[in-house]
Amino acid sequence: MDRRFQLRLDQLLADCKVSQDAFDSITERLELFAQPFLASLPSPESQAHGRTYISGLLSDVARKNTESIAYRHDLDRQVLQRFIGYREWDHQPLLDELTRQVAAEIGEADAVIVFDPSAFAKRGSESVGVQRQWCGRLGKTENCQVGIYMGYVTGREQVLVDERLYLPQEWNRDKRRKKCGVPQTVKHQTRHELALEMLRERGSMLPHAWIAGDDEMGRPAWFREKLGEIGERYLLAVPSNTSVRDLEEVVPPQARTGPGRGEQRGPRKAPFVSMQSWCDALPASGWTRLVVRPADKGPIEVEAVKRRVEAKAARRVTGREELLFVTRQALADGSWKSDYHLSNAAAETPLEELARVANAEHRIEQCLQRGKSEAGLADYQTRSWLGWHHHQTLSMLAVWFLVLETRRGKKGDAGVDGAAGARGVGVDPAQPLWLRSTGADRGGENEAIGAERASSFLSLQEA
Repeated sequence: MDRRFQLRLDQLLADCKVSQDAFDSITERLELFAQPFLASLPSPESQAHGRTYISGLLSDVARKNTESIAYRHDLDRQVLQRFIGYREWDHQPLLDELTRQVAAEIGEADAVIVFDPSAFAKRGSESVGVQRQWCGRLGKTENCQVGIYMGYVTGREQVLVDERLYLPQEWNRDKRRKKCGVPQTVKHQTRHELALEMLRERGSMLPHAWIAGDDEMGRPAWFREKLGEIGERYLLAVPSNTSVRDLEEVVPPQARTGPGRGEQRGPRKAPFVSMQSWCDALPASGWTRLVVRPADKGPIEVEAVKRRVEAKAARRVTGREELLFVTRQALADGSWKSDYHLSNAAAETPLEELARVANAEHRIEQCLQRGKSEAGLADYQTRSWLGWHHHQTLSMLAVWFLVLETRRGKKGDAGVDGAAGARGVGVDPAQPLWLRSTGADRGGENEAIGAERASSFLSLQEA
């Protein structure tokens, strides 16, 4: 084995080790953490079920749904099923508390709010909001539910703070509405309308400088225009076939023909072309090389360009100036992978700042993956409107606890009485979290199980 590779491997393995001190009093911290969230629940019984459920989402069960969590805690599964799927408790106060904590703990003035749809494939037709629709997880149209998520991305952290279930238009008068408990006041809203709703409710609570999103969010011109109207600065991905007119291109005036042909016409505008075609015609000198982030095999670099443009949507010229920002990265076969964005930022905005925001849009995908792999975000089995929102909310709280514990570990402040973040948190002390420790007294059967799951529970640092 190459000596340099072995040294790097040893370094990575050493970084994976966590001192036993980091796990001291973790259940007490989880108990303290849960208190401000669960205080709004209607009864002590509901609060106890909430603590049990969060604990289960952080445990070693393979499928983190009500049945598995109930069995993990030696409870009747119907108790937790009723709590998640049918009990009338409002999840919004929990998200309010989550937003307040996120702002207090990791809030930064230049942070980015990111919106991202995420699909959950479903086999049946009885789950709330299920429909044949685009499923990004599978890369095709499939029977699925779609959630719209609001994430918060700072220089070092990213976390989900809100969610909405997308209800297809077909569900407005579907007989399944009543069976799934969809409130009568809930009507079909587009994914972009749901994003704006979340922004109205939580945007003012979170210090931020940008709004970002994938090409599904950036495609409609009206959404970008609305963000500008409410004073938000955006950088949104758009499809490569979006038509734009280069406002900086110098087009020679066209000479008249016929009588008076010696006269010249006024300045001409550049024609509309697809973003991909525009980039293909750009000379190599038009691109600027940027270092995106460091990596084990050397810094990751991209080439970037920005230009003032006017976009066309649905064959209609928007009539607004926007900033086109494109990054491309060379692939092994010699081709280029390109990402296209439109923004209402000032033309003099540095390329490095635009690249930072574009990277934040990708980091929300890591956040969703963390929720699905470590806190059961996609493991729910409930079909009801209440159940979907209850499970999603508690899963997002579980991820926030993991973020706080990771930050606590980074600070080296893992004293026995230390709290996770500004507040602490709650799991059943009789049911330990399966987190790997290097302590000598953590051996035996539990050590083997903990080591097996260590990569998923401790991979919370920015990639």
